[in-house]
Amino acid sequence: MGIEVQRIVELLPDMTKAFGETLYMVGISLLVALIIGLPLGILLFVTDKGLFLENTVIKSVIGFIVNMVRSIPFIILLVLLIPLATLLVGTAYGPTAASVSLSAAAIPFFARIVETSFREIDKGVIEAAISIGASPWMIIRDVLLPEGKSSIIQGLTLTAISLVAYAAMAGVVGGGGIGDLAIRFGYYRYDKTIMVVTVIILIVLVQLIQFAGDRLSKAVDKR
Repeated sequence: MGIEVQRIVELLPDMTKAFGETLYMVGISLLVALIIGLPLGILLFVTDKGLFLENTVIKSVIGFIVNMVRSIPFIILLVLLIPLATLLVGTAYGPTAASVSLSAAAIPFFARIVETSFREIDKGVIEAAISIGASPWMIIRDVLLPEGKSSIIQGLTLTAISLVAYAAMAGVVGGGGIGDLAIRFGYYRYDKTIMVVTVIILIVLVQLIQFAGDRLSKAVDKR
């Protein structure tokens, strides 16, 4: 037991660094997902059949791209996007490079969640806004986003938790973070103590994200 504690203390700087890298990757990817995935989700919803910006071409193209990216297992996506990561950030390794693949996985995932969130809104509310002459932008800004914000926050929480798992997987290709620490010390060196500690860290992180997301979602839900 004493040896295990000593081992953990020795690797504490590495664990702290790995935890920071994981938060860095998840933070960047979540921000990109919000900036790009939210508008994509809105487009997927408003261009659907029977809605105020119905456009089957745009709906089909965006839907196809979103489904295509989501169908690729993340570990394969990591490898496929190494050239793109090198082009964008100048390196194929490290947390910044891994954030490219994480963002690519998070954008379509969050876009579908946003689309689903809007589908939960009572269509009568949207029809009422259309009947009084509200423009598409006004409907999006004053109806869709306010009515769907609680569900969107829950979706963002789910996306963040998925990104934690993906970020851990990024360690396989040298992406850094907790996953990289678990592979280098826990797997290659058969250090079960480090493996258990990294799992505990991931569990705690996911619980904190879920708790914060639930509280924020309830706080903005005025229903």
